[in-house]
Amino acid sequence: MSRTRFTIRATRAWIDGTIRPADVRVEDGMITGIDVPRGAPRRSVTVRDDAVLLPGLIDSHVHVNDPGRTAWEGFRSATLAAAAGGITTIVDMPLNSLPPTTTRAALDRKRDTAAPSAFVDVGFWGGAVPENLADLAALHDAGVFGFKCFLSPSGVDEFAHLDVVQLEAVMTEVARLGSRLIVHAEDPALLQADGPMGREYRTFLESRPPASEASAIETVIATARRTGARAHILHLSDATALPVIIAAKAEGLALTVETCPHYLTLIAEDIPDGASEFKCCPPIREASNRDLLWEGIRSGAIDAIVSDHSPSTIALKRAGDGDFGLAWGGISGLQLGLSVVWTEARTRGIPLETLLPLFTTGPARVAGLTGVGTIEVGAPADLTVFGTEDRFPIRASSLLHRNPITAYDGRTLTGRIRRTWLRGRPIYDVTEGGAGEAPWFRRRASGRILSAGEARA
Repeated sequence: MSRTRFTIRATRAWIDGTIRPADVRVEDGMITGIDVPRGAPRRSVTVRDDAVLLPGLIDSHVHVNDPGRTAWEGFRSATLAAAAGGITTIVDMPLNSLPPTTTRAALDRKRDTAAPSAFVDVGFWGGAVPENLADLAALHDAGVFGFKCFLSPSGVDEFAHLDVVQLEAVMTEVARLGSRLIVHAEDPALLQADGPMGREYRTFLESRPPASEASAIETVIATARRTGARAHILHLSDATALPVIIAAKAEGLALTVETCPHYLTLIAEDIPDGASEFKCCPPIREASNRDLLWEGIRSGAIDAIVSDHSPSTIALKRAGDGDFGLAWGGISGLQLGLSVVWTEARTRGIPLETLLPLFTTGPARVAGLTGVGTIEVGAPADLTVFGTEDRFPIRASSLLHRNPITAYDGRTLTGRIRRTWLRGRPIYDVTEGGAGEAPWFRRRASGRILSAGEARA
């Protein structure tokens, strides 16, 4: 169907925080009207009653690894996976590409790599490392959405972590620029040194204790208080740190926090020894911790749920024959986030409406993205259809990520993305065919390369 003018009719559409019937009119890629359904609209698409029309999802934490480590992932495979997961905008991390996005030249190279290959819209985080304080202003002026740093070793030599003095200097500069700093918060003084540690998951878990997150988060909060910088805590796994974060927000600090599907759905007690596909940093913790994270979802203390899609080759994930000290740390799950979390949420009696801001407007606010994550007049027609009761099995080999390995392999999920539109153009479609039907993808990439502050149209 032409993208010029059509209507999407849904008995269930998520609009203004509620799910209700709507006719969503689309013209030239924009939403031009939202009406109460009546009559039979010309040139229409009908969303079945067992599905809900959503705005395109936003994932502000994706490692595409391109250029430089395209054997791990790439913009084509990552953005196809995103489209199949209902995601219409991603923000790419400054590592593990080569070179990392720590200079204007590296940003330009990454944009040139992404432009012909992206099926969804792509923005970029810059990197803050010990040697590039003088480069932050140029990256900011070039349109990065903010800066990422580590407070502990990142796992790759070319992206070093900041000490507390360097963190202060970076946050001072970030505040001056009016930007934001997103932080991998683990205290290296409380982590076990890198190296072999065997196949027992418990040994790995104990090597990265909750205290390491709590200590680093307190450091970020104290530094934000002194500098006035906007700060964001990445991939929170330690739920006991939430009270400190809540208190900092109540104090008026510009602080946000995200968690990830793997922390909300997987638990340490179920991870077999040697199953290094479950390794990530910070680690997946116990069931009691997972329950507390869900309380943070219920209460609104957590601002976003994002994938932290951090893939690698199978060889790297299996390094050391399942030795958790030697295997690459990262979960591949870009395609599955909403489905994974909804499968767990529905067993806890948590409604879909509670989750949806965390996949849309929440990550948009984290990144400073405007005009996306909502169905409203004047917004781009970035839309997706979610079959809330569709059950489907996960086979790593059938996912669109470049390397067929994931912690979700073998699970059966409830809730599947059926269709995705980007600015009114269909980019992914399994229509009404259910889990057994092969999906349709747009043949040519149509994603845009985004800069911070630009209008979305």
